[in-house]
Amino acid sequence: MLRICCLRSVGFYTQRFRKPTKILQKTDTQVRPYNSGVILTFVARKTSYAMSSILIKNANIVNEGRVFASDLLIENGRIAKIAPSIDANASKEIDAEGKYLLPGVIDDQVHFREPGLTHKGNIYTEARSAVAGGTTSFMEMPNVNPQTLTQELLEEKYQIGAKNSLANYSFYMGASNDNIEEVLKTNNKNVCGVKVFMGSSTGNMLVDNETTLNNIFSKVDMLIATHCEDEATIRANSEAYLAKYGENMPIKYHPEIRSVEACYLSSSMAVELAKKHDTRLHILHISTAKETELFRNDIPLSEKRITAEACIHHLWFDDSQYDEKGTLIKWNPAVKSASDRDGIWKALLDNRIDVIATDHAPHTWEEKQNNYWNAPSGGPLVQHSLVAMLEAVNQGKITIERVVEKMCHAVAECFHVEDRGYIREGYWADLVLVDPKASWTVEKPNILYKCGYSPFEGTTFNNTVTHTIVSGHLAYANGEFFEEKKGERLTFKR
Repeated sequence: MLRICCLRSVGFYTQRFRKPTKILQKTDTQVRPYNSGVILTFVARKTSYAMSSILIKNANIVNEGRVFASDLLIENGRIAKIAPSIDANASKEIDAEGKYLLPGVIDDQVHFREPGLTHKGNIYTEARSAVAGGTTSFMEMPNVNPQTLTQELLEEKYQIGAKNSLANYSFYMGASNDNIEEVLKTNNKNVCGVKVFMGSSTGNMLVDNETTLNNIFSKVDMLIATHCEDEATIRANSEAYLAKYGENMPIKYHPEIRSVEACYLSSSMAVELAKKHDTRLHILHISTAKETELFRNDIPLSEKRITAEACIHHLWFDDSQYDEKGTLIKWNPAVKSASDRDGIWKALLDNRIDVIATDHAPHTWEEKQNNYWNAPSGGPLVQHSLVAMLEAVNQGKITIERVVEKMCHAVAECFHVEDRGYIREGYWADLVLVDPKASWTVEKPNILYKCGYSPFEGTTFNNTVTHTIVSGHLAYANGEFFEEKKGERLTFKR
């Protein structure tokens, strides 16, 4: 084993009562712990499970609507065998007695801030946080600096992912009012989709020209993912509230500015364009009950041309919490009323909404302390998305089988992800072990995001991710990371 002497200590508690496990965090220029403390010596493990075999014994597998007891064997990165009892001479054996074995979560909407915004987060830190939370694959957005508006810039992000991401990765191509020729060069076999901001965004990524929108929706032959908020409505609302409250605008009026009407106007326009041109449309972060009326549940997901996503924050929070949480729950689209939250839950359960994601979008703590007009929207969620949904299982809102459907299976189906999203022989071994009886509370010492905070701080979750396997590599186990192998680029059967 290689010993590294570091100047600060770090503790990560997988449970509140468990002895802390020491973890190192790598930055662009150095290796450092993610939290401060006294001088200690750490052990960086050289053990490799990258392409070795792993035998998981006594698991409760959750897959395709069933929960069943089984063993599982991984060989050469893929699931080699699923059977009630497997006897194999594997390189590594994991006893999963009392634990659930799930497919790894596929998050179809994250903002990992690289390149150009790495003071907020980067692909290394945020992918690592994702893996600790049970997310094995992510699809990342183009509103970075420079914005991902050319094929060259898109490829540069893939190179960063290959070098730094512990999770499997894909990156969206961005659309603007004037880059349709670049968009049309995108390879739909190895790029997840094209992102269109039909609401406020950074720089020139707002696409509000009707001719441009028709051009994109009629010509792009791959999935188009949209952020839908009507910009004219938001501007008018902003002017009215600024005139009334000035710089001291209460955060609780955020959902009045980024209103139900703003969301519905834009989402309904996107649906109309998609129907007109038979576009493969995926509307992100539905935040209102009214928008759910736009989507169908009378046909199977495999036949849908228009699909929808719900995010963790719109399922968990509501506008009664603005006074307590402040800008920590300021997102675009806004967290709205309890009735909107309940309407999103209803649509999720009756299959009008197809998938669950995070819209993970960290900012620094200092940025979030600004007043309403200057505090940026977005927050970190990817480390806590799976445990939050499993807490909803404990609350009786959803079954664990449906959580797996909405966070794993349905995402793979929506995007035609190749050989992932299910626990099947021959598929890539993207797997998560969860202890359903291990409680822990979100606190700063166990937050892995580069920004160092979470809107879930103080929340106790009654389940813990204990192991995460990414493309057959044991990447995380009981608070330790094994980083000698990175994730794989996602591919798509289209």
